[in-house]
Amino acid sequence: MTSEISSSAAPVISARDLSIRYPSRHPDDHEQAVNGATFDLAPGEILALAGETGSGKSALASTLAGEAATKSRGAAIIRGGSVSVLGYDIRRLTKRDHDSLTLRLGYLPQNAGAMLAPRLTIGENIAEPIFSRDRRFSQAIAGAAVATLIDAVRLPMKIMNRYPHELSRGQRQRVAIAKALILEPVLLIADDPTAGIDVMVRGVILDIIRELQKDRFFSALIVTTDLGEIERITDRVLIMQRGVIVGNGKVDDVFDRPSNPYVAGLARARRRTKGLETAYGR
Repeated sequence: MTSEISSSAAPVISARDLSIRYPSRHPDDHEQAVNGATFDLAPGEILALAGETGSGKSALASTLAGEAATKSRGAAIIRGGSVSVLGYDIRRLTKRDHDSLTLRLGYLPQNAGAMLAPRLTIGENIAEPIFSRDRRFSQAIAGAAVATLIDAVRLPMKIMNRYPHELSRGQRQRVAIAKALILEPVLLIADDPTAGIDVMVRGVILDIIRELQKDRFFSALIVTTDLGEIERITDRVLIMQRGVIVGNGKVDDVFDRPSNPYVAGLARARRRTKGLETAYGR
């Protein structure tokens, strides 16, 4: 669960009236992904970002991870408001700032497990962020760090010399988590880390993230579409609908006093799920 945070600590993420859109060839024909988002993430806190598919969650997550600054094809564009991440103004992020930010930020995009380099071993994949920054870094120190994380994500050491295609989807996702954390970031942004994973494995993935966060005390923004996942990993939630934040606060507060029809529908679904769990003694 969320750690106790000093109210005087500066936010790790601070967004004010943030608006984001996807690029278009026609200036008058653009898709507004996020409209007027305002929220904070405190040091050492886990915040769940929930909502239906297409609600703007991934656009917000990738922007917070600094992807907008890369100006890569298809990257979202900030159109209004302000946002700072680890003290960096994301709207004015230079290449040097981007490099410094990503040194302290671990980003797990959607389907990260499928993005592992197929020709690198699992150990090489996890260590890649280290050697992409410093090719002369000690192999022994890097190897020890990789081994520590392989153990932390509950994988056997023997997979270190295997290749991604030799692992299951759930195992590859754990490898991707280890890779995102190899530089010991102070912030993890994970975009739907259990998407496409077998239902029996999803809880393990979430438990791993929660345990690592507790052990290493990083902040985390976890994107999800599953209500059950929220309470498994944190007690704070942002809910988005059509690019707008329609719920923000403690999970019980948001669902007990819904401020919009979409959130009210989620609250009813949550009560039904809890009722079924009670009825079957879970």
